[in-house]
Amino acid sequence: MDIYDYHQPVLLAESIEQLNLQPNGIYVDATFGGGGHSRAILAMLNEQGRLFGFDQDPDAHKNALHDARFTLIPQNFRHLKRFLRLYGVSQVDGILADLGVSWHQLKTPERGFSIHFNDDQLDMRMDKDNEQLLTARKIINTYSADKLTYLFETYGELPGTKRLVQAILTERRLRPIETVLQLKILAQPFIKNLKQTNRYYAQLFQALRIEVNEEMQVLQDLLTQSAEVLKPNGRLVVISYHSLEDRIVKNYFKRGVFDDTDTRDFYGNTTKPFEQTHKKVMLPTEHEIKDNPKARSAKMRVGERV
Repeated sequence: MDIYDYHQPVLLAESIEQLNLQPNGIYVDATFGGGGHSRAILAMLNEQGRLFGFDQDPDAHKNALHDARFTLIPQNFRHLKRFLRLYGVSQVDGILADLGVSWHQLKTPERGFSIHFNDDQLDMRMDKDNEQLLTARKIINTYSADKLTYLFETYGELPGTKRLVQAILTERRLRPIETVLQLKILAQPFIKNLKQTNRYYAQLFQALRIEVNEEMQVLQDLLTQSAEVLKPNGRLVVISYHSLEDRIVKNYFKRGVFDDTDTRDFYGNTTKPFEQTHKKVMLPTEHEIKDNPKARSAKMRVGERV
């Protein structure tokens, strides 16, 4: 499979540059996917260099690279530290994480990620074989009104969703809500600007996907474990696509916490594991966005281990 058929890597040249690669170093691609970033990293390493790729999606495992320097670990990157130790690695020189959903996942009907496949079951698990994960279908049919409202407004950034939630609760008393089309029909009356219909649906589905895959907690796990396994001056490069993700990364790099807590001591000093290499977030160029419109919402931040 062509890597761009699976997923077109975002901010490719910029992220590789920011890793500050050492030819004989040990690196982690925490979101292997189609292997685009991994190929670029391997091209910069010599025979002593090593690269570990993490990906929980069985579909991504078909893209594994046949290179003696590369090891694919079929796990969620929240288990970064544990699985690196299983391979005898306690410290690495750099970590790259390109968050979000891949193009392959969006265009595969049975995954339930896309708003365009109306007959799809509401699933949205990144690891489709993990039966311990909630599905979007179960969330829609079992969560309370307060929990659904929180999800849609916080993770989907959709204001005023209480009427939508009430419509969901009313419908599910009559019949289970199981397909993409059922959810879209319920949401349609509450879209104020019809020109923004697809955007509204996308944000609604995004909220469910984040909850299904515990994406905010998983990101926090990655950040804290990265601080534990990175060598001094090693770099963590994170590409995010959602304001909440970006805020978590920004706060952790800036203050060593995930929220807006002021961690300064009496003297105004802050103890934190990372220093930001750039105060401003890095964005894709207009040329890249034109070539790959899905890059539009990407934001990249880089932290260097203190």
